[in-house]
Amino acid sequence: MGRDEHKKSRGKRFLTQTPENQASDGIDIEFSEELADQSDKIAQERRKRADESAKR
Repeated sequence: MGRDEHKKSRGKRFLTQTPENQASDGIDIEFSEELADQSDKIAQERRKRADESAKR
């Protein structure tokens, strides 16, 4: 009998790592500059700055 066998709670359900309603379907969406609004451009700049700071 291992150490961890005493610590298991019986009848308790464990949640998955990612909830099913938030899991990605694996389909990528292409970005279009023509359809981008101001908030999209701000988000792109924020992502670019975050990538640069992560590289440092």
